[in-house]
Formats: sequence, structure tokens, C-alpha cells
Amino acid sequence: MQNHLQPSKSSWTILELIKWTTSYFTTHDIDSPRTTAELFLADVLNIKRIDLYLQYDRPLIPSELEGFKALIKRRVSREPVAYIRGYKEFWSMDLKVTPDVLIPRPETECLVEAALSHLLDADGGKAKKVLDLGTGSGAIVLALASQCPDHLFFASDLSSKALEVASENAKRHGFEKRVHFFSGDWFYTFRNNAGLFDFIVSNPPYIRSDDIGRLQPEVCEYEPRMALESEKDGLGAIRHIVQEAHTYLNHDGYLLLEIDHYQKDDVRHIIDQTDQYREVSFSKDYGGYYRVVEMKKRSD
Repeated sequence: MQNHLQPSKSSWTILELIKWTTSYFTTHDIDSPRTTAELFLADVLNIKRIDLYLQYDRPLIPSELEGFKALIKRRVSREPVAYIRGYKEFWSMDLKVTPDVLIPRPETECLVEAALSHLLDADGGKAKKVLDLGTGSGAIVLALASQCPDHLFFASDLSSKALEVASENAKRHGFEKRVHFFSGDWFYTFRNNAGLFDFIVSNPPYIRSDDIGRLQPEVCEYEPRMALESEKDGLGAIRHIVQEAHTYLNHDGYLLLEIDHYQKDDVRHIIDQTDQYREVSFSKDYGGYYRVVEMKKRSD
């Protein structure tokens, strides 16, 4: 980038850098080139994006320019914007993200919405116990906690580093006393607590192992593989959760999972084979793809 930024040029203004970087990102097939350029520049200058255009003719000092160049280099290497910036917005909350956790996706908000449709209608006289399996950054459980102050929330993850990130996010948003985090592989931590939860939610890994290498470099080269891949058919984690969750659900408790759109029929087959659930339904994400499955524990 040093060659392209013309070392002989005495200074670069904000607007000149936005235009140049947008073009540079475009030639390197980087998504949302202008938005990314603006976000990086605003971060380096510690100002809001709108201020970039209010100060469009402001020249950068050498240290600011070097910091900006470093961000561009990382993005052209296909490192995700969220990891470069260190946070990602989810459910109107800025969440810390690191390469130890999956970057929260907009479609996962559909899982939150589905859970809220039940939680907000729950009996106000009794606090419900909600478990988020494989919490990662804590996005799902913190979104639910932000909307349901009267319920009790628990979250687990196999990765201790992911739990550190989730705990920090809980503290950042004032939920450190309302969300309890546990380390463990799926239900292992709760193995002696049958019927403990009223709701279990999860965005488990559901990518087929043969498909990992076909994903965008931002995903397959940077995001944690254990949060993406789930056996050859992509159903390993989903199968395990469906087969085990009913043991840990209270009478008429709910299980809600995020899935890949092509898995609808296979997931339905797993649920039917388990024979422990009723009122099974699938809902679509904002793109019109099946993304969430919810089911109620059989009471008979």
C-alpha cells in the first residue's frame, strides 16, 4: 500500500483516503468497500462516521495514516471487519468479538425473536430458567436478558476463551449478575439436573465438514472451526442436542435451534425419531430461508 499511497505526497485528507480506499477495496473484491473504509477511518480518528464528511478536508498526521494503512492491510488479507474492529453489533448491542468466538450474524436475531415470542408471554408470576448452549460471544443470551429482566439466564461453552469474551460482554452491558456462565461440552455441566430449564436455545455448529473449505476466506480462515463444523453431514451437534435436551427441560419446556436452510427435512426426521417433542415448527430468516426450529417437550 505504501507505493499506492504515494510517499512523495505531503498529506492525505479524509475524503481523499475514503475515495482511494474504496477503489482499492473494490479491486480486491472486498465487500462493502466504502462503508468499510469509513468505519476504519472513523475508528482511527476516534470520530463518528458522519464527522468524516463534516471534516472531509482534514489532513491525517503520520501516526493516523500508519494506523489506517495497517487496518487496510488486514482487511485485504480477508480478515473479517468485526475481528479487526474488535466488536460487532447484535440486537442493538456492541459486543466484543475475537477469533475465539463466532461473529454474530443478523439471521441469528431470528432465533432471539422466536424465543422472545414465548418468553414475553410466559407466566409473570414465576421466573423462567433459560439456557443458551454454545454461547460464544454471548449474543443470544444477552439479547434475551435485555428484553426479559424477570427471567433467569444461563450460558455454557466448551471454550474457556469464548466464555471470557461472553462474560466481558455481559459486564459491559450490565448483565453480569443476571447471566450465569458455565464451562462444559453441551449438557455435561448440567448432567445431574434433569428438568432444570424452561427454555433451551442454541446456535450450534451446522456446517458439513466437506463444505468448510468452500466458505468465504473470512469464515474458513479466521472464524473458530469448532463453532462452524459439525461432522460430515453438518448435523452432529443438532442431533446431540435434540436427543438430549428433553432430559433437561421442565414440563412443557421449549427447545429452539438455529439451522441451515437445507437441513429442514433432516432435522424434522431427527426430531421425529427422538419422539420427545410436539408442536414442532420451522420459521424463515429475513432472506426467506428456513433458519429456526422450535419444539415443545412432550408432556405425556
